[in-house]
Amino acid sequence: MASLGVEAEQEPLLGHSIPGSREWDIIETEEHYKSRWRSIRILYLTMFLSSVGFSIVIMSIWPYLQKIDHTADASFLGWVIASFSLGQMVASPIFGLWSNYRPRKEPLTVSIFISVAANCLYAYVQVPASHNKYYMLVARGLVGFGAASTDEVQVPQGNIDQVAVVATNVLFFVILFIFALFETIVTPLTMDMYAWTREQAVLYDGIILAALGVEAVIIFMGIKLLSKKVGERAILLGGLIVVWVGFFILLPWGHQFPKIQWEDLHNNSIPNTTFGEIIITLWKIPREDHNEGPTGCPVEQAWCLYTPMIHLAQFLTSAVLIGVGYPSCNVMSYTLYSKILGPKPQGMYMGWLTASGSAARILGPVFISQVYAAWGPRWAFSLVCGMVVLTTTLLGVVYRRLIAFSVRHGRIQE
Repeated sequence: MASLGVEAEQEPLLGHSIPGSREWDIIETEEHYKSRWRSIRILYLTMFLSSVGFSIVIMSIWPYLQKIDHTADASFLGWVIASFSLGQMVASPIFGLWSNYRPRKEPLTVSIFISVAANCLYAYVQVPASHNKYYMLVARGLVGFGAASTDEVQVPQGNIDQVAVVATNVLFFVILFIFALFETIVTPLTMDMYAWTREQAVLYDGIILAALGVEAVIIFMGIKLLSKKVGERAILLGGLIVVWVGFFILLPWGHQFPKIQWEDLHNNSIPNTTFGEIIITLWKIPREDHNEGPTGCPVEQAWCLYTPMIHLAQFLTSAVLIGVGYPSCNVMSYTLYSKILGPKPQGMYMGWLTASGSAARILGPVFISQVYAAWGPRWAFSLVCGMVVLTTTLLGVVYRRLIAFSVRHGRIQE
């Protein structure tokens, strides 16, 4: 039985079916096979373009938010980022139900129109005289609403292990939760720790995430070969361990503290200065605010005064490890989930998986922005480490149940 489980883990999800195989119960002509792969490649391109756009926006949200509304803080940033997934989670069942009763072109056209309009609103949120941060919140929510999936929901058949399904949804939730909070906190963290300007943060963090994207591509190619030897469950477990190590390294250590924005407090008052010095100061302030703005850890965040800084080497090492662990866990959770469900239609169960991912992208940014702003990176990343430990424990408990549908049923019948 154990050998059958390893063999099933090593089978590809997509491939040619032959008579007598357990995939043969779903008849597929050559024309349908070509059409299916054409659709899959279109989805690949769509997801690639969508991910590129999302990455560009996610890096610039925090500097953009600070620029358009000075009352916005790091905690509000979490709500702005979470609004995208909230809109997506609300719209997905609506568009899915719509596509069941009407031509799919209708909800698709409407979603594209909403996305275009929402992105236009996002581009011009600085125009209103006040409440700009709330306009950004609405814009990001509408972008998520327009990005909702229009896949038709189908009801799967067969005796599926519900414990394995629920456990995989929880694992997937935590995996996306962790990466959502990491990509949310990257820009505020680097600006606070290294006194980067908004422009520097967007540039440097963009380079770092681009490098992580290249790393993920390499990981995906390596996982295909590695999974044939050790199986998906072992890779998922290893990925969680690597993620834990990455966040543990990210914990603040040492006695060096980040730069505090004291200079900005002193610049607000100009005691005992001559008229000429006042003119020079007033001449410099607008230009400095426009080009750079205040840098360092804001004194309003009390933890900046007693929490050691995270060294750049720490941050880069952590990013590399998270860049290894996250794609490994992400692709393996998808693969395991699909194999657990089996060859029958998976629409409804995949909808649950999408909903858990959307919930993670809602709660992750809100969680990290609130905890980071109030208690700092030490508490924030310690809680993440604890969460990964609990998730790894859950995986250990259900490890033997995360097997393919064919192993649980088809092989036994044979």
